[in-house]
Amino acid sequence: MVGGRSALAKDERLLRFVFPERPGALMKFLSMMRPGWNISLFHYRNQGADYGRILVGLQVPEADNQAFAEFLEALAYPFVEETQNPAYRMFLQQQ
Repeated sequence: MVGGRSALAKDERLLRFVFPERPGALMKFLSMMRPGWNISLFHYRNQGADYGRILVGLQVPEADNQAFAEFLEALAYPFVEETQNPAYRMFLQQQ
């Protein structure tokens, strides 16, 4: 992955997902998102398994926190929020 900090990444939340390797998995994710949310980072990795590891940066306004929690629950893909991860905060998050 290449990049760095961006002043444009406001309200960014970083999440690590496990996506199933099946047709429609990404489309399900995209179609369930609200139109006002922006994907600021997307990194996909699969090593021949029946799932792919995805790192996603999503810009979600604070006012949408409840809707975002509902989105994650309805999506039902395993995830870990990495927004408070020290490496993310040091290298990517705008200070």
